[in-house]
Formats: sequence, structure tokens, C-alpha cells
Amino acid sequence: MTTDRQNNETGTPTGRAAPNESRQASEALLTATPTYAPPGCTGPGHYGWVILAVGTLVVFGSLGLGRFSYSAVLPAMQEGLGMDNRLGGAVATANLAGYLLFCLIGGILAVRFGPRRVIAAGLGLVGVSLIMTGTAGSVAEAAAWRALAGVGSGASNVPVMGLLAAWFAPRRRGLATGVAVAGSSVALIVLGPLVPRILASFGDAGWRVCWFGFGGTTLVLAVAAAVFLRDRPEDLGQRPVGADPEQPPPAGSPARPRWGDVYTRPVVWLLALVYVAFGFSYIIYLTFFNRCLISEGGYSEARAGQLFMAIGWLSLFCGLIWGWVSDVIGRKPALAIVYAIQATAFALFPLWPEPTGFLLSVVLFGLTAWSIPGIMAATCGDLFGAKLAPAALGFVTLFFGFGQAAGPVAAGAMADAYDSFWPALWLSAGVAFLGAVGSLLLPLKRADHAASGVRESSG
Repeated sequence: MTTDRQNNETGTPTGRAAPNESRQASEALLTATPTYAPPGCTGPGHYGWVILAVGTLVVFGSLGLGRFSYSAVLPAMQEGLGMDNRLGGAVATANLAGYLLFCLIGGILAVRFGPRRVIAAGLGLVGVSLIMTGTAGSVAEAAAWRALAGVGSGASNVPVMGLLAAWFAPRRRGLATGVAVAGSSVALIVLGPLVPRILASFGDAGWRVCWFGFGGTTLVLAVAAAVFLRDRPEDLGQRPVGADPEQPPPAGSPARPRWGDVYTRPVVWLLALVYVAFGFSYIIYLTFFNRCLISEGGYSEARAGQLFMAIGWLSLFCGLIWGWVSDVIGRKPALAIVYAIQATAFALFPLWPEPTGFLLSVVLFGLTAWSIPGIMAATCGDLFGAKLAPAALGFVTLFFGFGQAAGPVAAGAMADAYDSFWPALWLSAGVAFLGAVGSLLLPLKRADHAASGVRESSG
């Protein structure tokens, strides 16, 4: 009754809202309606899954074709350019030195100009450099183009891993980076059977045709990265995949990065030193994998290529599995376990130089191959948040690059000096074991997962 009387007094018919009130209610409803995907949305409609798919292809081109293809082509390339093992290792080191030069700069540029632009430009540089490697007429030319390919890899791989920290919340970050590193596994699966066929079909020019094909494919991937990647989920009105429903979305533009937050924290230096062990140890194993099986194990190129492909198949889900493990048990124990398994894999080559030993080594390495880079990327996101993750990852990858650059040339020199690859593989196993010990000494806590979410939301 009172309500009816009040409505009549204001001239508004009973049971109907005033026009102004109706308009205000509509405006309030529109304002309250979120312009982003539902918090924590992990469904197939979230653009984060597109980012992950394209990011995996970026890794395929940047590392799979840009770096790991060298091992498959190396024996034929050595014959074509007259390279001994020392020079073969030196050309590999040139590529890794280029990566070392730009991995830190690539992370900083990604923060400054946005990951999408830097990733596409870097991947384009990789494609051009691979094509030019196929035109090399001397070891010096090959080394120069491999070095430039390394620069492009550093400018594309580091930012794309950091990009995933922006699109995936901490509790999904290890899984996401683990999926992305599978791009390298896909490359090994493709290269294992493909390269021997190309070499058999084109004879002395086969290794050149391989580089032309690798380069053209990478250029196509660079275009895809430029078209489909996006820098931040907020740019599309979305939340990171797996974001806490109770946590409000970030508002406004990101704060100016505080570089001192990265370079002055002792934990990042310790993390970088541990990462050196992976760079040094695994690159020896992969660079001379085919060469070792052919010269020490009596394998043919085709048979060695089959084992190389087996690494690819076995490692296809290793990043996803160990990324998930690191999400569950913590980054530190996951790192230590992976390092210990890889140390065993490297030691099996000289310890059990028979087909069974080689196969067991391949299985152990394949099941852990790209796990450490994925866990490192997730750890940087945990410690520094999405905004500074590319810079932090670039910093630790700089040290990783030092290990990669030193590994092949040291292993090649040892192989020539001892007329065997076994001493180099023992060295590789010992350094990986030190990586396991160092991982256990890292001051990382499970609380870093939750703390990173607070840092990201607050900027």
C-alpha cells in the first residue's frame, strides 16, 4: 500500500520502474558485466590455448630447426666442408654463442616492445640464416650464418617462454611451459627419418637442401607468430588460464619494470648457475649423438637417425609431465630428479656401449629431454611475475648459453685428442650430476607459487 501510494505520488504507474531508474539499472548491469573471460576459465574458447599452440610452433622453429637440426646434418656437412670434430664443434658453438649474445637482450626487448614483435622478428632471422647456411662454401661462412641463427633463436625462444607466464597462472604455468618445449621433440621426430632421405636423394648437395627446407619452414612460422600471438590476456579482455576466481583482474597498464628486482636477488644468480649444467651437458650429448653412434657404435646414418627420432617421440610429452610434476611437488625437487636421470643417460653411452645401453640412454634422456627449460621458465614466472618473467628468463638463459657455447668445442677437442667420444660423455654426465646437487641447494619454496599470483595482480 505504501509503495503504491508513493508510486502514485511520483506519477509512476504501480509495478513499473521510472524511466530514469530503468535506464540507470540497465547501465549498472552493463557496467557490472565483465569484459573478460570468466575467472579461471580453462575451456577451449580461451585464447591462451592458441598462444600455447603457436608458442609450441615457435619452439619447433627456433630450437628444433634452428639448433637441433645441426646434429642430424652434421656428418654430411663435415664431409662437404672438410670439417673435423673440433671444427664441427666450433660451428655448433658459433650458433650457441649467437644465442648467448641475444638471450638476455631478447628478454629485455620483449618487455620493452612486446613479445609478439620480438618473437616474429627473431624467428624470421632464424629462417633467413638457415637458408644462407645452405649456401656456405667454407667453415667460416657456415659458422657465421649459424651464429646469426643463434641470435634469432635467442630473440624468439626466450620471449615466447616468458609470454606463457603472462597467459597462464602459476598453478598452470609449469604444465604450459612443459607443453611448449615439446616443439623440440616434434622437430626430432621429423628430422630423424627426413634428413637421411634427403641426403640419399640429393647426394653431395643433400645437406644444403636440408638447410633450405628448414629455413623456408621457419619463415612460415614467423608469419604465423606475427598474426596469432598476443602480448597479454588483458588485451583481449581475458584472464590468465587457471587464474584464481577470487582474485580481481589486473587494471590499467602494467607498471614500469623494475630491473633491479631481477638482477639484485641472489636466488636468480643461483638459478642461473644451476642452469649452466644443463646447457653444458645436454648439448654435448645431442650435438655428437649421430656422430658417436656411427663412429663408436658402428651404426649407419639411417639407424642412428631412427634413434634420434626415438628421442623425439619419447620426449614429446616430457615437458608436460615434468611441468605438471613441478606444479605438484615443487620446482626444486623436480629439477634435481631430472638432472639425476639425465646424468645417468649420458653415462650409459660409455658405460654400456652396446645397442641395449644406447637404447636405455635414449629412453632416459627422451623422458626428461626438455623438462629443465620448461621448469626454469615456470620458476622465473613464480619468482618475478608475468611482467618481469621474460627479463628474468633471459638472464638465467645467458648463463645457460655459456654452458652451451663451451660444451661442443670442449667435447670436440676431447674427441680428437682421445680418438673417442667417451671422455666427453663422462664429462657431460659429471656436470649433469653437479646440476642435481645444485638444484637441491636452491632457496625455492612451494609458497613461491602463491606469492607470484599476488605480485602479478598488484603489478
